[in-house]
Amino acid sequence: MRPRRPLALVCVSAALLSACGVLPGGSDGRHTVTVWLMQNSASPEFLRRFTADFERTHKDIRVDIRIQQWTGIVEKVQTALKSDSAGAPDVIEVGNTQVPQYVEGGRLTDLTLESMRDWGKEHWLPGLAEPGRDDSRQYGIPWYAANRVVIYRKDLFRKAGITSPPRTRDEWLSDTERLDSGGNQGIYLAGQDWYTLSGFIWDEGGDLAVETDAAWQGALDSQAALRGMDFYRRLQALGAGPVDADEEHPPQAQVFASGQVAQLIAVPGLAQSIVQENPELKDEIGYFPVPGRTAAHPGAVFTGGSDLVVPQNTDRPYDATAVVGALAGAKWDTELARTMNYVPNKTTLAGAVAGSEGVAAMAAGAAQGRATPNTPDWPAVEAANPIKGYMTKVLRGADPATEARRASRRITELLAPDFG
Repeated sequence: MRPRRPLALVCVSAALLSACGVLPGGSDGRHTVTVWLMQNSASPEFLRRFTADFERTHKDIRVDIRIQQWTGIVEKVQTALKSDSAGAPDVIEVGNTQVPQYVEGGRLTDLTLESMRDWGKEHWLPGLAEPGRDDSRQYGIPWYAANRVVIYRKDLFRKAGITSPPRTRDEWLSDTERLDSGGNQGIYLAGQDWYTLSGFIWDEGGDLAVETDAAWQGALDSQAALRGMDFYRRLQALGAGPVDADEEHPPQAQVFASGQVAQLIAVPGLAQSIVQENPELKDEIGYFPVPGRTAAHPGAVFTGGSDLVVPQNTDRPYDATAVVGALAGAKWDTELARTMNYVPNKTTLAGAVAGSEGVAAMAAGAAQGRATPNTPDWPAVEAANPIKGYMTKVLRGADPATEARRASRRITELLAPDFG
């Protein structure tokens, strides 16, 4: 059992962004809570408004927000979690799929009791909440999310006689076949876009890896996962995406902007790059959620985003937890989503971004979102990435079941490094 420190939700105050912070028990009587947030997660104006509101309504805590770079952050956080320094962070923003790495070793505070109070955990996005959970204990508190949608050319849809976006995978295939004519690509889908493949696998009831008897095993060879790969193969064939590269080689925004491509799968923010490349498309870009097997729900998608954690070594556990509760609460989480075009952390807050077509499409998909397998060894799989090689071989005509078994064995080896 990992050590846990029960906490109580208390009031919190905050100062405007400070270059150096104030030591706990400073001359103004406030205690300092040091918060690490990642670069570009929140705008300076949002942080000013958030902290000003705290300062106006709370008197006992000063928040020292320190912006971090994503490059090298895992090693930096790991070091901070082991630190006894007075300057160590009390609250840290971490990538949702990074939480299992930090849970290992018992260096995060268990926030289960706090999250069961008034934090609305029953409505949290699963793709943010599940990676923050270990053995039914909640260590990572969902903050914001982003996920892939279908970006499409409205003019090409009109020319093909398609009056509304598809809502099922069968409709999607049929529409894409109609779009894949007259020199157009029905969809640009690179052969190694494994995040998109993951969604199709989850939609079929499969997974990339599963845990049995406390051991993780690759699961690409399950019948459900094979059905997901078959749908990917059929969809990918309705365009000219390279079978041996991912979506960044070449950058798919450039391909969409320069060619007659009807659709691609990406986060809505990619549209900005498309319009920069080709301003004539500004009014012709639309968005819809990745379709599901039925019209009842959008398809499953990989959910990226951030959770908030509290290190075990903080000397301000109650105050730190209060900061987490405020940042992840409905008021400021909604403000963050509107300001930064994110998906809020709860399905019940989706209406806050309904006015933005791209973000609304993300929010619809996020309700069915998932994350990578909840094991600290998953980064080793992404580093070696046998999934990409498997996809290329299948798209080139190799037997899917045979290649899936090989890739699954490799995933199993990577998830059990001590026994590989």
